[in-house]
Amino acid sequence: MILRGGRRIALLDLDTDRDVAIARRRVGDAMAKRGCRELMQTRFVTAVSEIARNAIVHGGGGRLAIYEFPGNRKIGIECIDEGPGIADVKQAMTDGFSTRDSLGRGLGGAKRLSHEFEIETHGETGTIVRMTGLQNTR
Repeated sequence: MILRGGRRIALLDLDTDRDVAIARRRVGDAMAKRGCRELMQTRFVTAVSEIARNAIVHGGGGRLAIYEFPGNRKIGIECIDEGPGIADVKQAMTDGFSTRDSLGRGLGGAKRLSHEFEIETHGETGTIVRMTGLQNTR
């Protein structure tokens, strides 16, 4: 598990687009507080936005936990929803695949923008996405 050794510093509800903006800001603030370069912040908060939005659109809402790690070398998130799960994770990770008339770049893009990425889906009991972003301090 990529979040092993981390300490949860925040737990946010994801129900509306406003909650996605709050998640973005909280993750960005946590990274900035630890001296992260702006480019690294932008990359990771973009990934967080995609995952949080997916939890709302496809999972009917969820929760997002933010984790810090010793030495401030990375930050992590865990996003949990209780939606129908993802029928085919491999297909869902493919650019261009969408079930909602979007560009279909959310999951694959989030993986590319993060340092580490894990996804678990459990049929009718939801999806869990875990990601880390490197701090790449100044």
